[in-house]
Amino acid sequence: MEIVYELGSIVQMKKQHPCGSFEWEVVRLGMDIKIKCCTCDRIAMFTRQNFKKSIKKVISL
Repeated sequence: MEIVYELGSIVQMKKQHPCGSFEWEVVRLGMDIKIKCCTCDRIAMFTRQNFKKSIKKVISL
């Protein structure tokens, strides 16, 4: 089963961010996916393949 997410979704990642948060907001979708930490506003960019491997669950759409 594929996890469904869209722009503005809050997702939980498998690994914790150094600030202590697991929650990220999806900021950009395309070939690459840009996410923003919900705690410290740090931005990270993943390829779609790496993002699918790193995501644990979608908290809100």
